[in-house]
Amino acid sequence: MKLAALLLVTALSLLTMPTTQAQTPINVVTTVGMITDMVEQIGGDRVQVTGLMGAGVDPHLYRPTARNIQTLQNADIIFRNGGNLEGRMGNIFDRLNRRIPVYTLMDAMPSERLFAHPIYEGFFDPHVWFDVSLWSEGIDAVVDGLSALDPAGAAVYAANAAAYRGKLSALDAYIAEAAATIPEEQRVLITAHDAFSYFGARYGIEVRGLQGVSTEAEAGVQDVQNLVAFVVDRRVPAVFIETSVPQRTLQAVVEAARARGWEVRLGGELFSDAPGDSGTLEGTYIGMVLHNLIAIVPALGGELPPLPGALAAYQLMFEEA
Repeated sequence: MKLAALLLVTALSLLTMPTTQAQTPINVVTTVGMITDMVEQIGGDRVQVTGLMGAGVDPHLYRPTARNIQTLQNADIIFRNGGNLEGRMGNIFDRLNRRIPVYTLMDAMPSERLFAHPIYEGFFDPHVWFDVSLWSEGIDAVVDGLSALDPAGAAVYAANAAAYRGKLSALDAYIAEAAATIPEEQRVLITAHDAFSYFGARYGIEVRGLQGVSTEAEAGVQDVQNLVAFVVDRRVPAVFIETSVPQRTLQAVVEAARARGWEVRLGGELFSDAPGDSGTLEGTYIGMVLHNLIAIVPALGGELPPLPGALAAYQLMFEEA
């Protein structure tokens, strides 16, 4: 047996070992960066958060290492997204949940607002963070989980959650205002994979992804040809690459459209399944969404309104750091 496989088996065997009651700061482990940021915003000084997946990591393809398993084993509480986003870790979470609380943010969201997963029967499309109003529903899972583990901090978590909800409400309204400035016939967002369905439904933008909801399936020649025909027929001005997905197939769309007489350009790089580097504005959930909006709206012919006070202050906080 290879060393890496042996280490992983050994780590998995630890999942049934007893754990101790959490003390503050609570040792929290999260999966994707958007959840890491949410827990940090709500938990404040009462939590120590470790995110498994950093900038540029594709959670659809993520395989946990023995060290990741050990990190999870040592957690007081775990927060994940759900919707099979972390599909290769499903069995691990099931075993951990026997002794460590594992909270799934999508479980706190109204099922009637979730889209069926086109590949995995019984699952929902996991990219819920691009409807900001829906993502804010996941706050309840974080507050509930932290408060159950640390009742003494419940009032702090509730207050922090209320402040965070206020910022997300302002962000949701700002996106709607900005999206409305794009000429109606140009409200088409084309990306490498279909991570933006919730975004499109919430803010009135048609969305096309070359690969579909998951990046596990490669785009074929016919997929590229169909998208090229759509781009040329609709005179789409720009398409967008993603930080966590290779850009080669989308570049092929641009070149094929050019060969057919239509100059479509790469409109910029979007954060889809992972935010930017830790410690930067784009490394936060609000920052990654603002980054995307700043790339999308002008490229499609719209105009960005001035940032409202709450978001401007949030942005300035990072510029001054």
